[in-house]
Amino acid sequence: MIRFENVGLRYGMGPEVLSDLTFRIDPHSFQFLTGPSGAGKTTLLRLLFLNLKPTRGLISIFNQDTARITPREMPGLRRRIGVVFQEFRLLDHLTTYENVALPYRVLGQDEASYRADVVDLLDWVGLGDRKHVYPPVLSGGEKQRAAIARALITKPEFLLADEPTGNVDPPLAKRLLRLFYEMNRLGTAVVIATHDLTLMEQVDARRLVLTDGRLEIYE
Repeated sequence: MIRFENVGLRYGMGPEVLSDLTFRIDPHSFQFLTGPSGAGKTTLLRLLFLNLKPTRGLISIFNQDTARITPREMPGLRRRIGVVFQEFRLLDHLTTYENVALPYRVLGQDEASYRADVVDLLDWVGLGDRKHVYPPVLSGGEKQRAAIARALITKPEFLLADEPTGNVDPPLAKRLLRLFYEMNRLGTAVVIATHDLTLMEQVDARRLVLTDGRLEIYE
């Protein structure tokens, strides 16, 4: 699904932020991305979401060399990738339902074609009774679950989650991890970027560990 070969990245004329990254993310796989602050996790996530291009090396996503992807092809590829941002990025003037449905609205699809999917997904993440509430009224955990639902609504093949449990208490963190694990069981490849060792110990999963821009993999 995703392949990095000797990837390096630097900003301007500065030193490399990431160096010699070589790894694969297979379909239906589940892994954690971890490492100390400043190790380069956010930069790696941006490469995975096609927000950055490497300075050197090869990145292949869905069998396409990212260096050869045209601007016209980019939106279609990004729709195959779901992203859960650490800061939620919900729109305060839209209800929970409207935030989750936003990817379909952007595509211009008729609401009748996706309404049932949005309602079912909100029930699945435990927000069925909060669908008409606006984000300022939601708790931090509810906002996180809404952000997860929005990332999952288009049934992505690959899901990236950046510190998804960083703003919630341990019981809710467990619940969120179960959501990601269930999504993986249904066929989505998952990468969770986290500092939370307790979270990682709950699942026997592959670990991608970044240290000073270099990657070690623990199967």
